[in-house]
Amino acid sequence: MNLIKWLGLGGLVVVMDQATKWYVTHTLQLGDEVAVLPFFSWVRWHNEGAAFSLLSQAGGWQRWFFIILAVGFVAFIVYELRRLPEGQRAMGWVYGLIVGGAVGNLIDRVIHGYVVDFVLLHYQQYYFPAFNIADAALSIGAALWIFVSVAEYLRQRQEQASS
Repeated sequence: MNLIKWLGLGGLVVVMDQATKWYVTHTLQLGDEVAVLPFFSWVRWHNEGAAFSLLSQAGGWQRWFFIILAVGFVAFIVYELRRLPEGQRAMGWVYGLIVGGAVGNLIDRVIHGYVVDFVLLHYQQYYFPAFNIADAALSIGAALWIFVSVAEYLRQRQEQASS
């Protein structure tokens, strides 16, 4: 039951991610930018690389590398989800968000060979790299994973100090 619940969260991330990407690809042309707020724009950009366009100009092999990496990582997270004790809600959120984000971008890579990015945050001439729902889920999941790990470490340290 635990596995189904957290994979359901991942599935929700995938649906939201793919629906927003579908909308963007059907309403904007590649390279379009629509200012929404002074610090936020909708764009349609294609990223053949990883985070921050890492390896985007690598010549094509990176598509298959990132597909294999995502499949392996999703398999690992599902394995960890199966072993997750019932009361570990924070780690369930971590795994659900990460699986959803990884699968959302994996679908893009398999179908298109690139990931569709559409959220652009900026201030004057400073721009944060464009991203999508899957990227946000991956980032939030990773940050939560770090937070949970640090909290667990501190809790164990405190227990050792008090015994």
